[in-house]
Amino acid sequence: MIRAFLALPLPQDIRDALEVQQYLLPLPRSADPDQFHLTLVFLGDCTDAMLETAHDGFQTLRAPDLTLTLHGFGLFGGARARAAYAGLRPSEPLNHLQARAHRRAVEAGCDLHRQRFVPHVTLGHFPPPPPANLARLERAIALTQFTSRPFKVTEMHLYQSTLSPKGARHDLLAAYPLGGP
Repeated sequence: MIRAFLALPLPQDIRDALEVQQYLLPLPRSADPDQFHLTLVFLGDCTDAMLETAHDGFQTLRAPDLTLTLHGFGLFGGARARAAYAGLRPSEPLNHLQARAHRRAVEAGCDLHRQRFVPHVTLGHFPPPPPANLARLERAIALTQFTSRPFKVTEMHLYQSTLSPKGARHDLLAAYPLGGP
């Protein structure tokens, strides 16, 4: 079984800007900036056959290049926050691409959990912090104004995700061009 996901890569200057924000936020544990990405579809644990079928489907997926903008920060987990993220400005083309990629993964036999797509870049995963630390983190996120420059995305990446005590490591398996304008 291979743990995999389909994502959009981020330009280096956008990753650099997020790394600065990570440093400024009181995150209990930060994600590796070299691993920053925007997940379209988390495939989970796939057999070789499922992953090959998904790969074939992703190769035929075409869409116009995307122009995206990161905007704002948030926390997943509510009172038991477990992850911090950078959000994105709404993008109907991104939502459409995600829905089509999700459909390709389902057609490949991947057992996907259907959750509402919340486009984001994870800045850190952590166990729920103590109340005082959570309050400090919530305040910092609420007060931080962040908007990236608009950036163009021209391809999708299929990654293998390997878990370790230091966090997940993502290795590129394949790249798929979106197809231009």
